[in-house]
Amino acid sequence: MSLKRQLFLASVLMLLIPWAGLKFVLELDNALRAQALQQLEEKGARLAELAGDFMLGAPVVTSGDALYADSTTQFPKVDGFTTTWPGFRDHEEQLPWQSRPGQENLRWLATSNNRYLYLLVQKRNQGLRPFNPSQPEQPHDRVELVLVPPPGQLESGQPKRWLIRTTAPGTHVPALIDGNPAQTDRQIEVAWEDLGSRWQLELRMPLPAPGSRLGFQTGQPGESTDTEGTSLAPPPLLVQRNTALERALARQLSNGQQATLLEPAGWIAAHSQTENPVPATDFDDLSASQILEQITLNVLRSLVRLYQPKPKPLATTHHQLHTGGLPEHHLVQQEGTVWLATEHTFFGGRTLFLKQSMEQLLSVSGSALGSVLARSLLIILALTLALLGYASWLSWRIARLQQLVSASVDDDGRILEPLPPARSRDELGQLQQHFGHMVSRLQSYNHYLESFSRKLSHELKTPVAVVRSSLENLAHSHSEQERQQYLERASSAAERLRRILNSMSEAARLEQSFDQADKEHFDLAEVVSQACAAYQQVDPHHQHHCDVPDTPCPLFGSPEMLVQMLDKLVDNARDFTPEGGGISVRLEQDSEHYIIEVFNEGSSLPVNPGVDIFGAFVSQREGKAEGHLGQGLLIVRLIAEFHSGRIDAQNQYLNGIDGVAFRVIIPRLPHEPRTAP
Repeated sequence: MSLKRQLFLASVLMLLIPWAGLKFVLELDNALRAQALQQLEEKGARLAELAGDFMLGAPVVTSGDALYADSTTQFPKVDGFTTTWPGFRDHEEQLPWQSRPGQENLRWLATSNNRYLYLLVQKRNQGLRPFNPSQPEQPHDRVELVLVPPPGQLESGQPKRWLIRTTAPGTHVPALIDGNPAQTDRQIEVAWEDLGSRWQLELRMPLPAPGSRLGFQTGQPGESTDTEGTSLAPPPLLVQRNTALERALARQLSNGQQATLLEPAGWIAAHSQTENPVPATDFDDLSASQILEQITLNVLRSLVRLYQPKPKPLATTHHQLHTGGLPEHHLVQQEGTVWLATEHTFFGGRTLFLKQSMEQLLSVSGSALGSVLARSLLIILALTLALLGYASWLSWRIARLQQLVSASVDDDGRILEPLPPARSRDELGQLQQHFGHMVSRLQSYNHYLESFSRKLSHELKTPVAVVRSSLENLAHSHSEQERQQYLERASSAAERLRRILNSMSEAARLEQSFDQADKEHFDLAEVVSQACAAYQQVDPHHQHHCDVPDTPCPLFGSPEMLVQMLDKLVDNARDFTPEGGGISVRLEQDSEHYIIEVFNEGSSLPVNPGVDIFGAFVSQREGKAEGHLGQGLLIVRLIAEFHSGRIDAQNQYLNGIDGVAFRVIIPRLPHEPRTAP
């Protein structure tokens, strides 16, 4: 996989950032919901106590057979029509009608304010049949109304009955007390209209006391099987909204909350709500950018809602609410809106149902998610572009380095030209620099190999010629003295050939001998002193100086190899020291190392950074390197490394003399008693 593809994959992995942001927002939403639920529980408990105080003495409605009266602050006009009723908008079907099972053609509405109770009854399968006073036995429509005061009233247990019939559609229809045509209740205002295929009766009466029972029935006189409406013996309980409690609850609610007091039968005894803090959006008043913002926010809300627990749908009507218990997450759905709800049951089995709109929390979560996603996408886009640009730049540099390396070597492996110096100091610049050093060293090494063959040919040519000429002369010699002379000359040339071949394999043998070498404790100062004394004896053409500490220098190693190392260093110094010049061998020690330094007077080290003078077949001798194959300093380095040491060389000015100093630095061993003399 290319570097660009790897970085592209890395940039794709950064898409995990929005996913992490979504997880963060979901955790934030859970935390906000838990906090809101705790606050809702506390407030619901307080409101339940408040509702209990207001409902003291009110009869508990445990039956589903009741006549429910909504509350209103209006005074509907008693005209027999629905257009003036609270809640009427465009069509009467939107009104909260009530009916009884099996009586689909009869429905009614009831509402009350602080003074009156309004009742609207609609019969949908027939037109109005008026009452004919001259022929009272003819079929006609009538409504019988029964009111039973609550217990504790003076007239308690004495039901009031009214009979309502009309001779013609219109208003001011009399309500006959107990059906007596001579007694008309003027406190009850009635309007009865004929709408062709149906009729409507609307009445207004003084507001009954709480706990009263109210019922009505429609039908023909004397035909009990054709009657419809509520029961009359006894009439159902009149359930009214407690407006005082609703006002008290409304003062305690926060924005977006609704409190509903439910009777055990599910009738809504009180309901208060506050405005939703998230106002409805009218897209006609928004600009294009605002519409896009709203759409985006709605999408984000839907995304957060998608990860929320599924809310429980509530079966509700305008008059009754049956929760059936709340789920563990307390999320419910009512009329398309998701709520966070709590239930609080108090005496009599009444329940205070408190809801908090999730729109505000969803707005906070959606806004947070939008902010996280927007910033994440911007960061990802910027990082992706940056990574792709960086990958392209790296690819270009790598391709350029590849071209430079390819151009420096031809198809036969010969070095054509060195690499240019790197202008950058990063890893690729360092890699180019290392390639440059490698190419330079390979170039020097190839040059040495080319010269090595010439040197080897030159070195071998002379002894081979001597051997051949000696053998030819031996064949034509006439005396024993001449044959002996030619034999000695051939033997000398053969010996020279042997030394050349031994020199070529000396380094290899030395490396193999390290595996079988035994180390021992010895005095390095004594070994160096003895070696220096021998050098002066065998080399009268140079001045040898030796500086060795007077104290013992114990070392654990191979004295023979160290003597061989000194031999190579002194031989190397002797080759570059003019006749009569000085060669100095010095041994120093510090707390951790021994330093063996061989200084020779003579030419300086060549300035050629591409050549390692301690490598194999490296020789800087010009003209006078007969029989030398450049293995001496390699052997020195191998012996130093065998003793965990190292070697270096540098030009040095010592006692007014210019020369070269080779230093071998060997770590000291801890002081131990010597086990061998």
